[in-house]
Amino acid sequence: MSRFQRVRDNLRRAYDSGRESVRQARADEGVAGRPEPDDDFEPPPRPPEVVHDSTISQDDAEVPHSLRIAAAWSWRLIVVGVVGWALLHFVGIVSFVVIPLAIALLLSALLAPAVGWLLRLKLNRSLATFLVLIFGLAVIAGTLTLVISQFIDGAAELTQKASDGVRQIQQWLKTGPLHLSDAQVTQAINNAQDWVNAHTSQLTSTGIATAATLFEVVTGMLLVLFSTFFFLRDGRKIWRFIVRLLPVNARWSVADAGDASWATLGSYVRATVLVAFIDAVGIGTALVILKIPFPFPLAALVFLGAFIPIVGASVSGAVAVLVALVDQGWVIALIVLGAVILVQQVEGHVLQPLIMGRAVAIHPLVVIIGIACGATLAGIIGALVAVPLIAVLNTGVRRLSRSRPEVPPNAVVVGGTSATN
Repeated sequence: MSRFQRVRDNLRRAYDSGRESVRQARADEGVAGRPEPDDDFEPPPRPPEVVHDSTISQDDAEVPHSLRIAAAWSWRLIVVGVVGWALLHFVGIVSFVVIPLAIALLLSALLAPAVGWLLRLKLNRSLATFLVLIFGLAVIAGTLTLVISQFIDGAAELTQKASDGVRQIQQWLKTGPLHLSDAQVTQAINNAQDWVNAHTSQLTSTGIATAATLFEVVTGMLLVLFSTFFFLRDGRKIWRFIVRLLPVNARWSVADAGDASWATLGSYVRATVLVAFIDAVGIGTALVILKIPFPFPLAALVFLGAFIPIVGASVSGAVAVLVALVDQGWVIALIVLGAVILVQQVEGHVLQPLIMGRAVAIHPLVVIIGIACGATLAGIIGALVAVPLIAVLNTGVRRLSRSRPEVPPNAVVVGGTSATN
């Protein structure tokens, strides 16, 4: 053995003996620091840890389950309420843009089948959209012109008959079951005049504000026209662009819900137009038979009012009853009222279930609440848009929450990303 090997073996033995001495010293120190066992004392057993799927700490586990669920619902509802309030506030700020866009969507849903029919005739998409839009504007302008002209032509006669009707009411108040005296009737008339005089400034300011917003109304109408044109021509491209902004996993679901919602909106608008036309024909026929003045303008008013379900047609029918009362008296007015009620019953029990169908079926209570909320938030436009908005959201949420068939664990999915493209 060489000298170098002997030195290496000596170093190796010295290193091993040093490590063994260190291990023995550590073992002796641990035994010396350990307390002596006491037979009279036994440590209490550790309580089992409570594990809940809905908790992340022991403190949460001490809270009752029902309280935790209520708190979870509460803060989530608060977040949703704050977001909803902020969204409504933002819509109120940009209502000058939102309202024309909403009207343009309704018009696009109504006119889209006509554009599709012209496209099947091999017309250019821009030309087909332009022709449909021009034809629709001509129909609306012609109808409004006819209605306004008839109202203007008969305004003097209607005013005279309204004065006669007021005198008849005064006479009925004296000779009817109320038996009011001349002084009481005069006092009631004076109170009405005082109310009008007291609110003259408010009425005048409202008129001035309305005149000041004439430019905004014209601008909004132009925005409706341009938006309707581009929705009809490029609506599919716009929707695809919006869907591509979403995450890949959500594109197919959102696109499917959007297509179903658009179909629901189109069905609702077309069914509403048909129901409104039938209401106008029914009430207009009754007015013609009973020889009530302005039958066509009143029928047109019923047609426009029917776009607000349940409420609109009733209010416009009440106007027809008032005109009949002024012109023909109580008996004819009651007959017109019966005709209006009959038409409303046919609409509610036959036309709505038959024409609307299950695609846009909404409970009447939801319709009333939606109209009330829409009218409170945005006036007539809100009442007009509330029901189709509820129908669209109903269809979209149902389609998004629709359950899909589960994929077996051992299944192999081939081309899983193809559905999102």
